[in-house]
Amino acid sequence: MDTFVPYKEIILMYLEKARTFVNGQCAGIEPWQLIGSTFASTLVVVWLHGILFQPESLTSRSKKWFFKTLRKLPFVGAIIQKQFNKALDDVASGLHFLNDGKDYIKALPAQGMSQPVLLEKMKEYSSMGKVHWEDGKVSGTVYSGEEKLTHLLVKMTSGGTESILMACKAYRDLAYERGIKHPEILVPMSVHAAFDKAAHYFGLKIVHIPLTKTMQVDVQAMKRAISKNTAMLTCSAPQFPHGVMDPIEEVAKLALKYRIPFHVDACLGGFLIAFMEKAGFPLQRPFDFRVEGVTSISADTHKYGYAPKGSSVVLYSDKKYRHYQFFVAPDWQGGIYASPTIAGSRPGGIIAACWATLMYMGEDGYVEATKKIISTARFIESGLRKIDNIQIFGKPEVSVISIGSDVFDIYRLSNLLSTRGWNLNVLQFPSSIHLCITLLHTKPGIAEQFLEDVRDCVLEIMKDPKAKTTGMGAIYGMAQSIPDRNMVSEISHAYLDCLYSTDIPSSDKHMNGSPGHS
Repeated sequence: MDTFVPYKEIILMYLEKARTFVNGQCAGIEPWQLIGSTFASTLVVVWLHGILFQPESLTSRSKKWFFKTLRKLPFVGAIIQKQFNKALDDVASGLHFLNDGKDYIKALPAQGMSQPVLLEKMKEYSSMGKVHWEDGKVSGTVYSGEEKLTHLLVKMTSGGTESILMACKAYRDLAYERGIKHPEILVPMSVHAAFDKAAHYFGLKIVHIPLTKTMQVDVQAMKRAISKNTAMLTCSAPQFPHGVMDPIEEVAKLALKYRIPFHVDACLGGFLIAFMEKAGFPLQRPFDFRVEGVTSISADTHKYGYAPKGSSVVLYSDKKYRHYQFFVAPDWQGGIYASPTIAGSRPGGIIAACWATLMYMGEDGYVEATKKIISTARFIESGLRKIDNIQIFGKPEVSVISIGSDVFDIYRLSNLLSTRGWNLNVLQFPSSIHLCITLLHTKPGIAEQFLEDVRDCVLEIMKDPKAKTTGMGAIYGMAQSIPDRNMVSEISHAYLDCLYSTDIPSSDKHMNGSPGHS
């Protein structure tokens, strides 16, 4: 062990020399100067760390910055843009269905189409740019041409959550571009769980904003929660649990003031609230793009749009937001991969069936359906308010009515109604149950029977209001108590824009490197 002593002495000697040197350099420096320089150095190191260590590499970001700057130069930028517009026209000209001179239907027909006319129109659309995969000359795409399997595949379905996911993904990427490293989305406590799902998938921090006593999002609480990391504000129209419309106009003012994207989730009632005014039930306040500040809206066509399950839409006030929704891998060996949504391959049958439903219903069909549903909802609400010992949460304006009680466990009412054939949604925080009125409920006698059964069940419960709840209600009650690369990408964006466009793209329509409005 003694042989290691000289090495120890040498190390100590160099440490002493280093200490003497450092102290010598600091001679004449006051403590505050030393502290200040240390603090400033730390800030510089943190700043450099923020620049160097991001999800996207410094090399990639440097390339993007260089080409973005190059395109802003007057002479060079004009040449690049000219070539870029030519490339966009080439993309559009390759899409034959955009250049065959046929018009698209851009609005609901005033009167619903008859089945023969509708089928003829569908036949016309299906022939546009059709690829005859049956000849066996298509690479990939259809991997099995067996007839029975083909018929089976067009019956695939999925949920409508994707419209919400895509809006969150778009605003997360926009936030990254704006320099927000840890994006946050502000949502009401009552917002659909799909937003939590989006936060989980996309690495977002979700901040739940409390509600007022009327079950609307607390606007002042949302204002206080806004920070430099806020990437998105959200409201529901209406929200799922209680059927209440959030104060969209007030939140839109916050979105404008702080320059934050604002999404309105109308997945549940979008195809009702859009027709309520013509149905004779105007909403007290606007909810859509008429409200300045609203940048996107989601709506499920498979709900009150009466389309097959698995169809949903997300709308943007400006296509610049939609570009952040797209995913493009420009350097893949298999070719440029561009996708507008999460799924790479999607069953076209659902989309076609959704379109057919819209055409079949027509505006008059939706207005009439809305009239029936809202009328029935108002009738049921009025009847429920006359029943003692239960309460209606908030002021439901659309088709959902949520019931609670301060006297007995409301889940007991759910259990008793189940024995009479009713299947209501069980909610929590606070404990409640709700009925979502559909066209089925507008049939003669259904609403009356519901009210009668609720009245009878409440009378039964009040014989022993403190009795314990069993079944699913007990589980819910227990759960509540536990505290526990850039040009190529842009051309790809233009291609995807063409797929959504109902106009024939031309160079005079290019704005900011994108084709005409859809």
